[in-house]
Amino acid sequence: MRKFAVSLLFAFLALAVLNAGRLHAFPPFFKAFNEQYIAKHKDKKFAEYVTKEVKCYICHQGKKVGPHRNPYGKNFEKLLTKKDIKNADKIKAALEKVGKMHSDPKNDKSPTYDELIADSKLPSGMKLEDLKKDPPKKEGEKEEEHN
Repeated sequence: MRKFAVSLLFAFLALAVLNAGRLHAFPPFFKAFNEQYIAKHKDKKFAEYVTKEVKCYICHQGKKVGPHRNPYGKNFEKLLTKKDIKNADKIKAALEKVGKMHSDPKNDKSPTYDELIADSKLPSGMKLEDLKKDPPKKEGEKEEEHN
């Protein structure tokens, strides 16, 4: 029994070490988003909702946060990589550029991401419960790979 407990402890520690980088990889992106949009948002309930419940789903979608991006996150991802994690100016510039984009790229009359956020709506245009579901796979689509 003792060997089992020790083995279980080592397995847990190994998983913690392997996942540590992934768990803390992108807080600067969310921090910059909060500074730009949430900290001074007029709707305090929305601000609290984003910081306490939505969190990573601002850009991500799926049961496992990471491999899938929602529409807002896909635009953000085109401008930044993991290497930009410490480049606050580049992160801010990406937020500003994506914020000016229309939420429906095929419709110039659709609200911009900035306008959605100002109206207390998630930039993806989706509800949190839908963001927590994996997006449907398109025919012949392979699992996305992200570096």
